[in-house]
Order: sequence, then C-alpha cells, then structure tokens
Amino acid sequence: MVAVRFACGHGAPEGQAVTLRRGCPVCMLVQETRRSRSELLGRVMPAERARLAAETKVGATYDWRCSRGHDRYTATVLEVLTGSGCAKCRAAATAPAARPEAGVPFLKPGLRVGTSATEHRLKAMLGARIRLNHRVNAIHIAGLFHGRREVWPDIIVPPLRIVVEYDDPGRTKLAHRGLSEASDLEKDDLLRDVGWEVIRIRAAGLGPIGPHHVVCARLTESVADEVVAIMRTIRGGPAVDAIAIDGRSRVGEVSAG
Repeated sequence: MVAVRFACGHGAPEGQAVTLRRGCPVCMLVQETRRSRSELLGRVMPAERARLAAETKVGATYDWRCSRGHDRYTATVLEVLTGSGCAKCRAAATAPAARPEAGVPFLKPGLRVGTSATEHRLKAMLGARIRLNHRVNAIHIAGLFHGRREVWPDIIVPPLRIVVEYDDPGRTKLAHRGLSEASDLEKDDLLRDVGWEVIRIRAAGLGPIGPHHVVCARLTESVADEVVAIMRTIRGGPAVDAIAIDGRSRVGEVSAG
C-alpha cells in the first residue's frame, strides 16, 4: 500500500509518502461542518488527544465527553461532526418540544461563515432590487444539519421565505462537489421541510442542482435579475413587488416571461 501525506500536513511523514494536493478526510469534513480540529481535541477524552491530532480517517472511533455535561460516549469522528452528541442529546434533539421554532429566521450573534467578496456583491445586487433583512443570518430547522438545528444561508428573504445560495468551486476546484454537494442538497431539503424555498446560483462550471437554480460562468447583473425572476415564479409577482425597490424587481417580471 502506498503511503499518503495530505496538503494539511496529516498522514505519513514528509519524504516517505506520495503527497496529495488536498486536505485529509478529517480536515475536509471539519471545514465542511465549519468546526475546527481544536474543537474536536477539546471534546475527546484526554488520553486520546495525541492520536486524534494526527487522525485522517472520519470513521475512526474515539471516546468523547458530551459538550452539555451528559455521559461519556463512543462515536466516530464523522458521527461527532455531523451528529447531535451523546444518546441524551440525540433524544432531546428529536423530541417534539425541540421543534416549535422550526422555520423561524433569527440573528445569531457572532456568526462567522467566511463570506466571500462575490457573496457580498450578490447581496448588494439583490439589495438594489428588493429589500433585504440584514437582521437575520440563520434559520431554525426541524431536523439536524451537522449536529445543529439551524442553518446559515448566504442570503435570507423572510417575506418570501426564500433563501439564495451562491456556489462556486473555489480555488481548490472542489467546493460544492461530491460530499459538499450532497451536504448542500441535504440543507435545501431541511429548509423545504419547514416551508422555505432555495435558489442556488451555480457558477464557474458547477452544474444545476435542485428545482430552482441559475447556472452561470460568473456573477453578473443579469444573474441577479434571473434570481428575482425565479422569486416571482415561486411566490408570485405581488409578493415580490411588495418588497421591490423603485420597481427594480420588474426586471425579473420581464425575464420570467
């Protein structure tokens, strides 16, 4: 078997292995779930921290401390990063009492999601066409997404119950593909389960996914017009007109025709 070293520095020692130009599976999943390896190291039992610090396999099993003070439990790295915790936490997350806020948008203080310059441009473009609520950045869901009962869309439009997501493969050419694309689809399904619709802008070579999407080479004004046109198709012209700025959403009405 060929020894492998990953771009993140994990794997076989340097000079003794083939180096891959990507992070190890653990680092990739940590990034996808917006966690950190230091967070994992803080949750694993102390005797296993050294092993976890060098771990590359998401299926590796460790003993963990519940972040809410419940019982110690055994789980894989994958289960810890995408699940809800120990048995007591899992039971609480799926209880009926855990769901009354499902579908409600809210402001999560201190939320950092690494918004790109292109996403800022998209928000400005849409903000010139419709009124955006800048006081919400998250939505409660009924199920679990990477261990949380909330998601953090790029742009939230509460009056229409529509979110807009901007996807491109990034510098690595791997973002929003494979495991990441499956995660995007899971997120979209969870939003639809609580009454929201998702419009995805798929740029720089990404193909269409989901029922509502705009495929483009790059972000342009016409892309923003097409997004508004899709909003009109989903929720109707009067609903979009109600939040239009100086009639700019009328461009979407023309494109939709």
